[in-house]
Amino acid sequence: MNWNNCIRQVHRWTSFVFAVVVCAIFATLGMGKQPAEWVYFLPLFPLAVLLATGLYMFVLPYLGGRRTV
Repeated sequence: MNWNNCIRQVHRWTSFVFAVVVCAIFATLGMGKQPAEWVYFLPLFPLAVLLATGLYMFVLPYLGGRRTV
């Protein structure tokens, strides 16, 4: 498997996990329940992975050099 495709898949699935965790936190707040303090730290790990993979994909075209057609 190509590394670029692997990084893109990790970024895609991590964004899904991040969105689900954030929605779950807002849903529990909307139901009037107060979750434990550590629950608010759950989105930080997926967010760090999203930052790393997103920066990699952002810089990738600049490191590749010019392609001739």
